[in-house]
Amino acid sequence: MLLSSIYIFLVGFTNCFFVKVSCSTSDFSLEGDYLLGGLFALHETEHETTLFSTEATECFRHSTAKSGYQMLQVMRFAVEEINNSTTLLPNVSLGYDIFDHCSNTQNFNSVLSFISKNGSIKPKEKLNNYQPKVIALTGPYGSSKSMTVAPLFTMDLIPMVNYVASSYVLSDKHQYPSYVRTIPSNNDLIEMIIHIIRWFGWNWIAFLGSQHDLDGLNVFNEYIRNTGICLAYQESLSLNANNSLTLKKINKLSINVIVIFALPQYATKMIKAAIANNIQDKVWIASQHWAMNQQLPREPGIGKIGTVIGIMEKLLSLTGFNEFVYKARGTTDVGHNDRAESEVQRKSKTCNQDCDYCSLLTTEEIINENPTLSFAIYSAIYTIAHALHKVLQCDMNKCHKNTMVKPYMLLGEIKKLDFLLNGKYHIKYDDHFDATISYAVVLWRTDVNPPQFEMVGTYEKLPEITFTIDNSLLLWHNNGSVPFSNCSAECEEGYSRKPEGFHSCCFHVKNAHLTPIYNYWDPYTCFPCAENEWSDEGSTTCKTRSVVYPQFTEIPSIIVMISTACLIILFFAIFCLFAYNYDTPVVKSAGGNMCFLMLTSLILSSISVFFFFGKPTSVFCLLRNAIFAFFFTVCIYCLTVHSFQIVCVFKMAAQFPKVHSLWVKHNGQWLFIACSSFIHLISCVIWMTVDPVKAIADSWTFKDQIIWFLGFLCLLFSYMGRDLPKNYNEAKSITFSLILYYLIWIAYFTAYLTTKSKYIVIFNAVAQISSINGILFTYFIPKSYVIIFQPQKNTPAYFHTSIQNYTQTISRT
Repeated sequence: MLLSSIYIFLVGFTNCFFVKVSCSTSDFSLEGDYLLGGLFALHETEHETTLFSTEATECFRHSTAKSGYQMLQVMRFAVEEINNSTTLLPNVSLGYDIFDHCSNTQNFNSVLSFISKNGSIKPKEKLNNYQPKVIALTGPYGSSKSMTVAPLFTMDLIPMVNYVASSYVLSDKHQYPSYVRTIPSNNDLIEMIIHIIRWFGWNWIAFLGSQHDLDGLNVFNEYIRNTGICLAYQESLSLNANNSLTLKKINKLSINVIVIFALPQYATKMIKAAIANNIQDKVWIASQHWAMNQQLPREPGIGKIGTVIGIMEKLLSLTGFNEFVYKARGTTDVGHNDRAESEVQRKSKTCNQDCDYCSLLTTEEIINENPTLSFAIYSAIYTIAHALHKVLQCDMNKCHKNTMVKPYMLLGEIKKLDFLLNGKYHIKYDDHFDATISYAVVLWRTDVNPPQFEMVGTYEKLPEITFTIDNSLLLWHNNGSVPFSNCSAECEEGYSRKPEGFHSCCFHVKNAHLTPIYNYWDPYTCFPCAENEWSDEGSTTCKTRSVVYPQFTEIPSIIVMISTACLIILFFAIFCLFAYNYDTPVVKSAGGNMCFLMLTSLILSSISVFFFFGKPTSVFCLLRNAIFAFFFTVCIYCLTVHSFQIVCVFKMAAQFPKVHSLWVKHNGQWLFIACSSFIHLISCVIWMTVDPVKAIADSWTFKDQIIWFLGFLCLLFSYMGRDLPKNYNEAKSITFSLILYYLIWIAYFTAYLTTKSKYIVIFNAVAQISSINGILFTYFIPKSYVIIFQPQKNTPAYFHTSIQNYTQTISRT
C-alpha cells in the first residue's frame, strides 16, 4: 500500500512538471530569503477520481471557489505587510509558493514540491542536514485534505499552520507533531454549539455532518451526554446525497433545530434543498465553515426556511487589506491584458498554479467574499514570521541571516509564542498547537437588503469560559418567540417525568405524590418534604409546618379546665363529707378507709387533665398520661377488691370459712391493692424507661399542621355479685361505671380514627374526665346523697333490716 502510494505521488509529481499548462506568476509565487507554502482551494472537485490513478488532478478543470482566491490574497497581503515591516523581520524578506489544492488524493504535486530540495526528495535525510523548499506552510483547506498530506510534512517536522482544518484528530501530536492551527478545534466548536442549544432550552436536535469531517458528529455525541440534549437525527452529508429525503425525515420527527457542521459546498446544497422542498420555520445552526457564506443569504426564499445562527471567530478586520486588493488587482489586470509573460516563466512553474477565472473577478467581489477565515490565514502567516523572528534572533534593526533555519526550529518557537497581533489580538497556542480564540454568534439578517450578519453573542475561553447571547437582538421567524424544539413539553413545577421510548428527553408528565418537591437536577423523581415540612400539590417548594395544639386561652380548653377544677373541688367536698361521717354505715359500706384512697386517686387523676394544654413536651406527655393511667387504675383496684369483699362476706364466708378467715386476718383487701399497685407501678416504670412517652407529630393527616397526642387504654374488670342487699350491692354501681368507661373510650377512639384535628387532644382530656365522672356519679354521689338528704337510711337499724330481708329471701330459695 505504501509503495503504491509513493508511486502515485511520484508519477503525479513528474507529470505536473512536464504537462503543458498556462500559469500566472504574479499571484502564486514570490521570491524571498525564506519561502512559505500556501495551499488554497481555488476550485472544488465534485467527484474524486480513482485512488490508484496515475493522473494528477488539474484543478482549473473543476468548478470555481471564489472564496479560495480571496484567501490567497490574504496570504499575499500578510507577506507583503511583514516584508514592509521594519521591526518583525527587518532585513529579511519572505517569499511564497502557492498552489490550488482542490483534490484530497491527487494534488500531491504541490506537497512534493514543498518538501523537495532542488527538485529532488531524500526521505532518509537527517533533520539537521535536510533543507526543504519551504520552511513552513499554511493550508490545505479542510480536515480530510490536511490529514492526507500531513504525514509528508510531519516527517521533516515542517510546520503546517492551518487556517481551517478543525478535526480534533489533528490535535494528536504523536500522529501530527508539526500540525498547528489558528482556528478552534471541533471540540471547541461543538462545545459552543451546545452552549447555544442549552441557552434556548432545546433538546430535540438534528446534526448533519460532512463525510470529510466525521469527528464533528462523534464529538457532538460525546459532549451531549448528561446534558439533557437528544440527538434525534444524524446524517453524513456528501455532494451526491439525497438531501430532500433527509429533510423529510427531519420534518417527520418534528425537529426544529438543525446543526449543519460541514464545509460550505455541503451546507450550500442542503440549504438550497430546504428552500426547494419548502422547509419552513426551522432554526439552522451554522458551523464556522459556512457561517459567513456570502451567497446563501441572497438565495430567493432563504427567509422562509427560518432562522440561521452561525458561529465563527470574532469579526476581526484586516486594516489595509482592501487597499492591497485594489492595488494587486490593478497590477494583475494589466498583466492579464498584456499577456506578455515569457515562455521561460511559464515552464518554470508546476501545474495547479493557474486561475483563469480569478482575473475576471472584480475587486469588490474579492473584498466582499466570505471573511470567516481571513484572520485565521493572516495570523497563520504572522505566526510563522514571529517564529522565524525568534530563530534568527532578530532585534529592532536586523536579523542574523547567517543562522541556518530548519523547519523543526520554527516548530519549537511556535509553541512558545505569545504576542499581540496588530497590537490588540492575542495569539497563543496550547500544548496541542491549537490557538485560543474568541468566538462570536452571528444572526443572518435576510430581512434587509443586502443581507447582513449581526453579532448577537460571544464566547470567551480566557480567563474563564463565558458565554452570552443578547436575546433582544434575535429576530425569530415566529414573531419573536423562541422556537420550540423539544421531544416533550417540559414538566410544570411539581410534576415529574415518566420516560417514554429510547431518548431520555421524551417522556410523559405525571403528577407527583402528595407533599412533593420537584428536584430540577433529577426531573424524573418527586422527593417528599421533610417530616416538619409540607407542600401543595404541584409545588416546587416545601413550607415549614405550623405546629398547632390546644392553647390555655382557647374556649374549649378553658371549659375543660374549669370543669376539671370543679370536679376536683367536688372530690374534696366528698372527701370531707366522708371523713365527717366516717363512722356511719354508708361510709363503712362504701369501703371505709378505702374510700379516701379512691378519692385521692381520682383527684390526682383529674389533675393530669391540665397537662393536655399548652405546647406539649415530654414531661407534659408523661404527666398527662402516666398519672391518669396509674392512679385511675388504683381506684379501680379499690373498687374491685371492695366488691369482692362484699361478695366474700355474703356468699363465701359460709362456703369457704377458712379462706374468709385468712382474708380477714391478714387484711386481704389492702394486701391485694398494694401488690397490684406495686406491680402496675413497676410495669409503668419499665414502660417509660424502655419506650418513654414523647410527643409525636401527626404529619400525615393534615399536611400543614402537627397534632400532639398519646392515648392510653386501661381496661380493668370488676364484676362481683348481682343479688346482694341493695345497701351493700356495690357491684352494680361499679359495673355501670365500667360500662360507661368503655363507652367513653370507644367513642374517643372512634373519633380519633375518623376525625383529625388539634381538638382530638381535648377530646382525650374529656374522655379522662368522663371516666372519672363515671365513678363519681355512679359510686360516690349516690352515697353522698344518702348521707345528706336521707339520713334515716344511714343508720345501723336500717342496714340490719336490709340484711334480714336478704337472709329471708335466700332461705326461701
